[in-house]
Amino acid sequence: MIDVVLKLSARDLVQADLASCGWAGSDLHLAGVSKQLERARIGEVDYLAVCPATDIPVAKGGVDYQVKEGVGTLWQLAVHPALQSCGIGTFLVEAAELRIRNRGLRQAELAVEESNPRARALYERLGYVAYGRRPDSWDEQAPDGSLRRYETMCMLMRKELS
Repeated sequence: MIDVVLKLSARDLVQADLASCGWAGSDLHLAGVSKQLERARIGEVDYLAVCPATDIPVAKGGVDYQVKEGVGTLWQLAVHPALQSCGIGTFLVEAAELRIRNRGLRQAELAVEESNPRARALYERLGYVAYGRRPDSWDEQAPDGSLRRYETMCMLMRKELS
């Protein structure tokens, strides 16, 4: 077995990054991310890219400051499928938490699909605690381009930041 070490950095995701983020979702999803970058420009959200030395995103995710007063809500977190379970998700969440703290906030929240135990285990390992559940839904683009409504149940989790 060979160990590979990547030096990662977190920065703001920008429009030009979207062309290399096809691993994160469909064209419909990336169009939605593009709209969120407009919200980032006016300070309502932070949208992060985690990159190795190539400066090409291998993970992305947002922090929304408008969902609940005094809370940074993490959402749309994704790591390139080929690089999952390598610590990049941890790096992304910690970078997002730093952005929240830098705004003077001390609480982070997120929703994770109940059907995603790997992600929930990551968040629990990072100190997030479940406090409720709620249904969620969004439009999803099929490979043939058609749209369908995706419905799921999410576990709500929060963490007090020091």
